[in-house]
Amino acid sequence: MTLAVKLTPAIQDEHPAVADMMATGAHLFPEPVDPAAADRLLAAIRAIRTVDDGLFLSEAEFDADPQYRGVNPRPGRNLLERFSGELAFVEQAPRIVSAMQALLGEGYRILDKKVVCGVPASMVPAWLKARIEGAPVNNLGPYVRPEFRDMTYFYGIDFHQDLIDYKDREADFLTLYVYLHPVGPADAPLYLLEGTQALGGTLFPHDLVRTGPDAWRYGDGRGGSVAAHQRVLTGPTGFAATWHSCTLHGTQPDAADHERFSLRYLIERQTGGETGIDRVNATLDGPLSLTDTRVDLAHDGSAAVRVNTINGLRDAGA
Repeated sequence: MTLAVKLTPAIQDEHPAVADMMATGAHLFPEPVDPAAADRLLAAIRAIRTVDDGLFLSEAEFDADPQYRGVNPRPGRNLLERFSGELAFVEQAPRIVSAMQALLGEGYRILDKKVVCGVPASMVPAWLKARIEGAPVNNLGPYVRPEFRDMTYFYGIDFHQDLIDYKDREADFLTLYVYLHPVGPADAPLYLLEGTQALGGTLFPHDLVRTGPDAWRYGDGRGGSVAAHQRVLTGPTGFAATWHSCTLHGTQPDAADHERFSLRYLIERQTGGETGIDRVNATLDGPLSLTDTRVDLAHDGSAAVRVNTINGLRDAGA
């Protein structure tokens, strides 16, 4: 069974962020948030963090005590805690507030926020590249020195849902992403598969077959499928987008000669009344929560699967 969401009159009457979320699983803000404020924050981050091979443990240091869990930012170890006063350009931007209120209600709450760094290939040690080749989720946190684990470092991540990190939780939260500098095709832009939210939660790695240059067939393992359009999210400083926790997205490794810095927020509802996310979720034909979200990890948290759909696009020159 193939599903499609159409813009009915009821959807057209919704706030643009809600209508877009129903139709494609994402809302791309038509104007960036304050570029000058983004520039200032980026300069402050770069002043205290140099992204080079000095970030990483040596191979011998890692092998002496491999740790795959507990390596992401957390309270007390989160770079953005130093810059809480500098984030108003995102958190108080009228267009962001309006969209979040429409989707999550006036009492929405920031569940998590962090800096995400796409690490360029030229800065990843050769031994590490060999180890992570073909893995679907190349979170470099396990290999980064502990004192630098206050942001998340990625070297590409396959198409996934943000529900992946939340077993047994309902899809009642959204992701908000902001680029802190211009992001072009070589800067590890996000790839977003529009319409994939329609199947609700599915197990990672996901069932995807490419059917055209920007087209995919996405299956849910339960007999349902959708035709998804691939959108590459390039944009200027301050580019912002929000998407549903069941919308598939990912990135290829950073092919530029510099890192890609972004802000990633998870934002949740905090109201018992109906909000836009309830109306969005009512259009989905699949579960809103999963007991198991992924099958790619071994018991110690290391990669047990070597398949990466999004990197196949790079290898094919697409």
